[in-house]
Amino acid sequence: MTVANKEHIKRAMKSAGINTMTELANKIGISKNQLSLMLSDRYNPIKATFSELSEVLRVTPDKIIDFQEKNKNNSKEITKTSKYSAIELFAGGGGLALGLEQAGINTVLHVDNDKYCCDTLSKNRPNWNVICSDVSKVDFKPYRDKINIVTGGFPCQAFSYAGKKLGFEDTRGTLFYEFARCVKETEPLVFVAENVRGLISHDNGRTLKTIVDIFESLGYDIQTKLLNAVNYNVPQKRERIVIVGTKKNTNIKFEYPKESTKIKTLRDALKNVPKSEGQAYSKSKQEVLKLVPPGGCWRNLPVNIQKSYMGKSYTSGGGRTGMARRISWDEPCLTLTCSPSQKQTERCHPDETRPFTVREYARIQTFPDDWEFVGGMGQQYKQIGNAVPVELGRQIGIQIKKAIDTYKE
Repeated sequence: MTVANKEHIKRAMKSAGINTMTELANKIGISKNQLSLMLSDRYNPIKATFSELSEVLRVTPDKIIDFQEKNKNNSKEITKTSKYSAIELFAGGGGLALGLEQAGINTVLHVDNDKYCCDTLSKNRPNWNVICSDVSKVDFKPYRDKINIVTGGFPCQAFSYAGKKLGFEDTRGTLFYEFARCVKETEPLVFVAENVRGLISHDNGRTLKTIVDIFESLGYDIQTKLLNAVNYNVPQKRERIVIVGTKKNTNIKFEYPKESTKIKTLRDALKNVPKSEGQAYSKSKQEVLKLVPPGGCWRNLPVNIQKSYMGKSYTSGGGRTGMARRISWDEPCLTLTCSPSQKQTERCHPDETRPFTVREYARIQTFPDDWEFVGGMGQQYKQIGNAVPVELGRQIGIQIKKAIDTYKE
């Protein structure tokens, strides 16, 4: 295994004119916590990360890395700890990661390039192996035969077709490519990719078809299904397409979680919620939203205020029921966004004329109250709003485990 030689690193820092670990972390583009983890004796470094460290210190990697014999007792060694071992890409603020943990899946590597997300993961789970890096710089080949599961939500991006059917290499430069590369390099038994509903219709369905075709070319049987989180014990209407791949010729059977017969409401979600900070509406927006009753929206406003508040949207057609929306206690919340006070996606508190607080946001996304989010208030809302609801992640994780249990070598 490889470990950092801290004395050699200190000497290299001095030669490079770098005085503190904070300064070194900033130059590499990671947090101080991530640097501390990377330099710990328990950490098995990803080669690409140490390459960046070497560039900053102006030394070759062999000058700051000790190559030691494998220590069988070292918990950070890349070994298959269970048949439910996983890698998660685009881990974000931890919704899917935490849900999978609750389901009993051991994720051995979490990758994200957002400093605040990585700090959130490390703060809540110091023992997790979190890599704060551009995913294109991470080598997944050492994890081949060491994990059985790959998960993550790559952003929906357009492909450049140039009049031809695309293969795996043709998608290079997209985050889908990096997810598919991880699948190709590790060959898991099962992978799960989550994406926004818009992927289904993106480019008239061609983007999704390309994704499915490429996954199939890598040796996987593919299922896709649109799941609404509200049907899985989440107090929020939130639709996401979930793409599942199972390795061909393995007879692995994956079944999506069954829908619940009971719908959870905002009242269920916010019972005894801890007090926390939260954004406020502008004075003018407050005056408008004061006129909207619980469960109501812009349609409940006087016509003259509708026209002035909606602007061009007033005549644009469609329901637009998310605008100037005050949620009722006895209904699920609408889909949370990254910013709780932006126009067109208002989610106003039932009794008070304000957006939901950070902890209320987290409750609606089924995060436990002790899960802390790192960064300013805007960063915290962003992490929560982008997350997979924890409970949905847990239910998907349970189904992944059941699928792997059907595998017979």
